[in-house]
Amino acid sequence: MTSRAADPAPTTPTTPTPAASPRPSRGGPAARRITGAVWAALAIVYVVWGSTYLGIRVVVETMPPFLSAGARFVVAGLLLAALLAWRKGPGVLKVGRPQLASAAVVGLLLLVGGNGLVVLAETSVPSGLAALLVAVVPAWVVLLRTAFGERPGAGAYTGVLLGLAGLAVLTLPGLSGEVRIGGVLTVVVASLLWSAGSFSASRIPMPANPFTASAYEMVAGGLGCLLVGLARGEHHGLDLTGFSARSWTAFGYLVLFGSLLAFTAYAWLLQTAPLSLVATYAYVNPVVAVALGALILGEAVTWPIALGGAVVVAGVCLIVSTERRN
Repeated sequence: MTSRAADPAPTTPTTPTPAASPRPSRGGPAARRITGAVWAALAIVYVVWGSTYLGIRVVVETMPPFLSAGARFVVAGLLLAALLAWRKGPGVLKVGRPQLASAAVVGLLLLVGGNGLVVLAETSVPSGLAALLVAVVPAWVVLLRTAFGERPGAGAYTGVLLGLAGLAVLTLPGLSGEVRIGGVLTVVVASLLWSAGSFSASRIPMPANPFTASAYEMVAGGLGCLLVGLARGEHHGLDLTGFSARSWTAFGYLVLFGSLLAFTAYAWLLQTAPLSLVATYAYVNPVVAVALGALILGEAVTWPIALGGAVVVAGVCLIVSTERRN
């Protein structure tokens, strides 16, 4: 969902994917004016992506985690594919086997390993805490880039240290028994897999059209989530009438707003607005997620969450600011 400067992938591994983001246009600064439309689109990305953690938490109140995530992404992917075929013609969906395989791999890493595990974890972890744990993704991406020979710079490494320090503080609710430590560790693993998917997306042959890539990623990732759900036995005793109206509403919101509206806004921003401005979603989303969790679900903002979250956001800010200077 990002280019190099925006490697802080969406705090919601619940939305479009890094590979699905179009590269910024090559126009100069004059081509990237900050208009009212830019601010409106940025507000959508800030609020909608920040709210997806809340949506997930409400969905899993009565719906099985992997089956609901799988259904969500398959529906969103098919809707996106249909929109593409309608606007551009069916030919826009044609890709070679290597590109299709790459999109499937990225989709599995991001949406089964990344998003699927977050959905599972939110059955026991507050939505705000999950968002803050995922916010450390940019630090993992910097470490992956380093492992492959890149040198992001001293500022980025300082941001990594801050992010990891914040992550350590954020695990305290699990260690103290306030939340299940297994859920906390599940989110950490999810962030690692999301980082791996984000990193690999720019290094393997992907479909040329970023929207096409996203459609295939969502369908592949959705099918993967469905298979995991079936393997976990989530279908045993499944009763659709037992799903609350509240969960159905949140599910529809995640499909239409989290996966389609916000993705379109983000893709448009990458082509229209300064990338340094677009990248700010990486540290705004977790703040929005914590605020909504506290206001709507009554989630407690304990001192480890407040302190650890502030340190993580500071680290992400430092990484983003260092990247945009480079």
